[in-house]
Amino acid sequence: MTLELPPPVAAYVAANARLDLDGMLAPFAAEAVLRDNGAVLRGPAEIRSLLEEAVVGAKAIFTPDTVSHQDGQIVLEGLGHGDFKGSPIRFTYRFTLENDAIKALEITA
Repeated sequence: MTLELPPPVAAYVAANARLDLDGMLAPFAAEAVLRDNGAVLRGPAEIRSLLEEAVVGAKAIFTPDTVSHQDGQIVLEGLGHGDFKGSPIRFTYRFTLENDAIKALEITA
């Protein structure tokens, strides 16, 4: 099944499938915020650090199977699998977009 995703979200998901760190960072706005498991990361350096360790380092690939629009956000749900405890885990990714970039991303399990 192919999901219809806005370009910045599609770029992030495709880069994640390749574990491409620079590709995952590219769609984020300079002032983006990423919330993951209680942690709040701001800006490219902090987001890069998290993605490098928790995604690329753990070979964590998120495969969305549903997309919806809620309160101005693009909400993806699907399985994340990789070298981490409990894999695979069902995740929800909530993207907030602005000016064709990811302004905010909240990841919950």
